[in-house]
Formats: sequence, C-alpha cells, structure tokens
Amino acid sequence: MKHSRLLPLLLLALLFTVTSCEKDDPDVNEEELITTLTYTLSPVGGGADVVMTFRDLDGDGGDAPVITGGTLDAGVQYNGAITLLNEAESPAENITEEVEGEDLEHQFFYETSVAGLTVAYADMDADGNPTGLATTVSATTVGSGTLKVTLRHEPNKSGEGVADGNITNAGGETDIEVTFDVNVE
Repeated sequence: MKHSRLLPLLLLALLFTVTSCEKDDPDVNEEELITTLTYTLSPVGGGADVVMTFRDLDGDGGDAPVITGGTLDAGVQYNGAITLLNEAESPAENITEEVEGEDLEHQFFYETSVAGLTVAYADMDADGNPTGLATTVSATTVGSGTLKVTLRHEPNKSGEGVADGNITNAGGETDIEVTFDVNVE
C-alpha cells in the first residue's frame, strides 16, 4: 500500500526533472526580435542609394510600423543589401550577423507586382543555396507597385523553385515580412 502512494509522487518528480531540463537545451534557437529591416539599393556605376525601411520598435501589436518605400530609375541595375536590427535593445543588436552565421537556416524571398522589376540572389550559403542578404535588382520599365521581402527560418531550400526565389514550396517559419511601395521612373 505504501508503494502505491509513492508512485504518483515519483512520476511527478520525474516529469518535473525532464521538463525543467528542456529549456536549457543549447540546440534550441529562440527567434530574435527584428524591429528594423533596411533594404539599401546602390546603383551600379554610382549615384544616390535608394533606402527602403521598415521600423516597428514595439514589435507585433501596439503602434503600427513605419514603412518607407523607394523610387528607382528605369534602366538602372542596383546592388541590394539587407540589414536587420533589434532596436528594442540598447545598443541595437545586429540580427544580420546572426542570419549570416546561420545562412543554411535562412533565406529571403522577394516578390514584386512591378512589371520589369527583378530581384536576383547575389549570395549563397555554405551548400550553394541562396540566402538573399545581397541581391541584384534591375528596373527595366516605368511602373509602380509593391515589393514584398520575406525572411524564412529553416526553409526547405531543396523544394521545387525555392533556389529561384519561389516561396511557395519553401516551408519554414516567417521571421519577418515587409511590403514596400516601389515606383520606377
């Protein structure tokens, strides 16, 4: 009879021990807060940079983010660079470095409704798959629309079309997604 009373207590103690160890797992990668995404487009051959920004200092909820799109010149090719920050910390934490260090587990995707605007990958991870922190952007015709930038964590980089920037079969979880208004003049 004594053993039947101890068994539930032993099981409870075992359960507590197992669950309390899980949070200390060094392999668990907690999602970082990204408050700011800056997409800088530098014209090949010189000229003024086009800087598009997303800033949401209070994270999801609360105040609406401030999003600034950009105007590109038709017929110009641009080198693009993404910068990610967590400005909720002081000093701001550079999340770009984490994405670079974990490039096998991250990929940016670029979707546009602007005719004649194309975005190509200019960087690769250690396995030769695109990361998308660096891009080449071409604006061939006058028009306007949107450019959506999405960062996926743990995408299936071998999924059909994923290496070409098709997010449809990428899977994974979205770390940040921003839609910029873009004009091409």
